[in-house]
Amino acid sequence: MVKVTLKDGSVREYKRGTTLGQIASDISGRLGKEALVAAMDGRVVDLGTALEEDASVSFFTFDHEEGRQAFRHSTSHVLAQAVQKLFPGTRLAIGPAIAEGFYYDFDSPVKFTPETLEKIQSEMESIIKADLPFERQEMTREKSLDFFEKTGENYKVELINDLPEEASISCYRQGEFTDLCAGPHVPSTGRLKSVKLTSLAGAYWRGSEKNKMLQRVYGTSYPKKSLLDQYLFRIEEAKKRDHRRLGADLDLFSIQDEGPGFPFFHPKGMALRNELEKFWREEHRKRGYQEIRTPVILNRSLWEKSGHWDHYRENMYFTKIDEFDYAVKPMNCPGSILIYKGKLHSYRDLPVRMAELGLVHRHELSGVLHGLMRVRCFTQDDAHIFMLPGQIKEEIMGVIDLVDYFYSVFGFKYRVELSTKPEKAMGSDEIWENATNSLEDALKSKGMDYKVNEGDGAFYGPKIDFHLEDCLGRTWQCGTIQLDFLMPEKFDLNYVGEDGQKHRPVMIHRVVFGSIERFIGILTEHFAGAFPVWLAPVQVRVLPITDRHIDYARDVVSRLDGEDIRVELDDRNEKVNYKIREAQGQKIPYMLVVGDREAESGSVAVRHRSDGDQGTMGTVDFTTRIREDIKTKKI
Repeated sequence: MVKVTLKDGSVREYKRGTTLGQIASDISGRLGKEALVAAMDGRVVDLGTALEEDASVSFFTFDHEEGRQAFRHSTSHVLAQAVQKLFPGTRLAIGPAIAEGFYYDFDSPVKFTPETLEKIQSEMESIIKADLPFERQEMTREKSLDFFEKTGENYKVELINDLPEEASISCYRQGEFTDLCAGPHVPSTGRLKSVKLTSLAGAYWRGSEKNKMLQRVYGTSYPKKSLLDQYLFRIEEAKKRDHRRLGADLDLFSIQDEGPGFPFFHPKGMALRNELEKFWREEHRKRGYQEIRTPVILNRSLWEKSGHWDHYRENMYFTKIDEFDYAVKPMNCPGSILIYKGKLHSYRDLPVRMAELGLVHRHELSGVLHGLMRVRCFTQDDAHIFMLPGQIKEEIMGVIDLVDYFYSVFGFKYRVELSTKPEKAMGSDEIWENATNSLEDALKSKGMDYKVNEGDGAFYGPKIDFHLEDCLGRTWQCGTIQLDFLMPEKFDLNYVGEDGQKHRPVMIHRVVFGSIERFIGILTEHFAGAFPVWLAPVQVRVLPITDRHIDYARDVVSRLDGEDIRVELDDRNEKVNYKIREAQGQKIPYMLVVGDREAESGSVAVRHRSDGDQGTMGTVDFTTRIREDIKTKKI
């Protein structure tokens, strides 16, 4: 007999060789049906794994990330099986689970089309209906190489050759199909239920333009059709909210062929952007930040000293000036450091909080560019705080409060991750441990829930990342706080302490919006272009009913403009209902209709873009109302 310790602390005994799936069914019939994979002593494994010794065991359903990952990765194997059955000669690359779905990359003699996807999905449904078990097979390196070489799977052979000599190699089989895979997988194809192939794309093998372009098939899967239907509804809603389409429809921004990845902001987009930056400046000034601006181009020696030359060079742009090497800045921190270093600071001066809306440039492959979400130049709402070691916790907590306030203004919920030392990093383990502990201490003091994201810190320090959630439940990593003991050392930064001696300050790098451009893209999709009044590029449109009402309409426009309200006049010779529909299509918050009665009484007939007719009110009363909306930043 072996003892099994369950997640709730209870202990059960089972015969040696009992599988985890049998244990799940013994605990409850529902768990036996819904469990997809299990953890045995912390390692996620198949339910077919047999117990040979005492172990701690927990089970994962589709409600758990581990369960969803296994579920969707298993579906990608079904996709690969279907493709190879339909299109012999197709070679397999990789097929991982991703957020809300999966994909598989294929090297096929057949060009896939939307019609192809329908055939593939139909074949997948047949495989699922067949309820084929996923069977794990352990292989030696030699046997696995022999198997995949004989079947012509050169991509799998390359993957095997890249594994360490001591690595264990496993494959999974369902029916007549076998694929290289570490697992785990769900018990059988019948568990996969509802599947939908969603799109096609090209993808270079291993992400390198030097390699062959493969065909990537994206899809998603759920254990219930109702969950799949909800997902597909969200996808359609996301298409309607796509910031690229809305950016064009609302005349906010454009990406031109002459500058791929370099966004152009139009007048209405600038109105929105300026309001965001105004809000940013006001709130930073209240919290003791001083705004600075640093050059876009700085010489090579600076980037060598900062470590960017060694750790970030592939993402940078370069130029020569007077025969010397210069780089276009990918980050703002070295400029802030030079300003700090430009004068001697006393301990009484610290903390020094420098804030910068700094334009940065980063080299991105053309295939990953995406509207405002992934660009080659963007404005970081950066700040760098230079402080005493004893001020670390207080300053980090202050930044957390600032981020929390900003996101609350827009109605965003968010989650927090603590990212630790990456594989490619500067500095000793001791420095990293101290920095990581300081961030963790601040999070605990604020009583915040957070997840540890191992190995995802910046190359110069650990960080706290803020992932905000939009109205469709999608998350976006925006704000970040990075604690840095290394840059002050590399640049020999000092302050004069109470003892009259020079000491080393500590540095925080942080952003709230992250990228102004990307944040505008997120806001556009979150609000579907119907921005809150304070952000709306046009807040009011005045609609005269006939030409004889135009003079009064112009008077209304003049009064509102004098109150710094962004207002337009629609004096076209069109019916007023047409003008209303067009204003609503442009997501303008308020429409003011003026005719004989309004002109005689000095009033306006107010319509709201979503709430409809608001009745007639005096111009002064309406001005008071909209200014209150703007002042309170009403959502």
